[in-house]
Amino acid sequence: MTLPQPGPTTGSHDLPVSPALDAFMAAHWAATPLPADQRVPGHSQFPGRRARLSAAFPGERLVVPAGRLKVRCNDLDHRFRPHSAYVWLTGLTGEDQADHVLVLEPAGAAGHEPVLYVRPRSPRDGGEFYRDRRYGEFWVGRRPDLAEAARLTGLRTEHLDDLGKSLTGPQPPTRVLAGTDAFVDEATGRPCADQRDGELAAVLSELRLVKDTWEVQQLQLAVDHTVTGFQDVVRALPAALRHHRGERWIEGVFDLRARAEGNGTSYTTIAASGAHACVLHWIRNDGALDPNSLLLLDAGVETDTLYAADITRTLPLSGTFTPVQRQAYELVLAAQSAGIAALRPGARFRDFHRAAMRVIAEGLADWGVLRIPAEQALAEDNGLYRRYTLCGSGHMLGLDYHDCAKARADRYVDGTLEAGMVLTVEPGLYLQPDDETLPLELRGLGIRIEDDLVITEDGAHLMSAALPRTADGIESWMATLLS
Repeated sequence: MTLPQPGPTTGSHDLPVSPALDAFMAAHWAATPLPADQRVPGHSQFPGRRARLSAAFPGERLVVPAGRLKVRCNDLDHRFRPHSAYVWLTGLTGEDQADHVLVLEPAGAAGHEPVLYVRPRSPRDGGEFYRDRRYGEFWVGRRPDLAEAARLTGLRTEHLDDLGKSLTGPQPPTRVLAGTDAFVDEATGRPCADQRDGELAAVLSELRLVKDTWEVQQLQLAVDHTVTGFQDVVRALPAALRHHRGERWIEGVFDLRARAEGNGTSYTTIAASGAHACVLHWIRNDGALDPNSLLLLDAGVETDTLYAADITRTLPLSGTFTPVQRQAYELVLAAQSAGIAALRPGARFRDFHRAAMRVIAEGLADWGVLRIPAEQALAEDNGLYRRYTLCGSGHMLGLDYHDCAKARADRYVDGTLEAGMVLTVEPGLYLQPDDETLPLELRGLGIRIEDDLVITEDGAHLMSAALPRTADGIESWMATLLS
């Protein structure tokens, strides 16, 4: 059995190739090997990760695909990013990893033997390297050959075309990271993920909950580049304010930094001015900037190793908060500070959210927005305060900006914090412009403050401390950058 392959990869408008040109293209090419000492970044971390996964599923084959290319328009694919579980197990992060598959074959007392099935570089004695728009080297760049891929990763490598053969005949019990590669799903008889596959996805998430030292360093690098991107945005505000789609200008400025320093953004940048900030995932970014309003900027750089930052700041576009803006901002800041104070090993994951929401509910009650006592609003059978804040106050952070999402509840949202976990704390107020329960001066205010933190042995370290959080600090910071 061979794996099903995608359709034709030549364009309908391609010029015909004569036999003479084909022969000429196949000859007289110099060797271009990769450096013999090149390895994936952090290569010493990956054998231990695979061993931990192996120990969770003795005697079973584990199939972890990188994923497939997806068409954006006609013969153009979206930029490819490998699945985070594949990245975590191999260290391979590039766009050249499309369709590749890691298989952990059961090996008795030895646990598992990892085998990496890859599409090697386009040979120069065939037409793929210059005729195939999807995989050809002249079109999309060089891939490692099998020996180079083995040196990069320390894994045994096989040609991708041989994967189908390994999936025929008598098979050991097999789990697949289903839903990642439709062709692998079909080849393994998985029209949809079953319970066993769900357990594999859950364990792959749970193994990533606690970050090792190298991962924390990569996350700090992502945060540091993100801080620089926020500085770029503030310096660009005068030009953005003049543009009829200033939100797009802001998005472009930040995304330039993300692309220059890393793989790109961790997620689509949210540049929300005025009432747009009340839309939690505003990514249209097509509005003008009003100098009398606030800008909510939620953005993060993803490193070349694919670790993500996720930071939000709400900035006064005039450089100075109005009294009402400051009042709302300082309530959110107090909520965030309460959430951060609740972070420590052994604390319940939900504790920091509850601490932040208590501050929000009490503040709304003090303002008279909540017409019931805060304690009543906080009761599980009530929750009326959520009209103005709605979402959770944070999440795990790592290779995905919402990391470890497949982890089981008892290990994540209903679990306890451990040293080495990295997470965000990001309470917000979203006071809708058409909300008649609000006084007019509060309508249309959207404020979120989000920081990235790593749990330490005795508390938490604020990784994004280089960005000011207080209203006074933000005003001084902006003034310095705009001077």
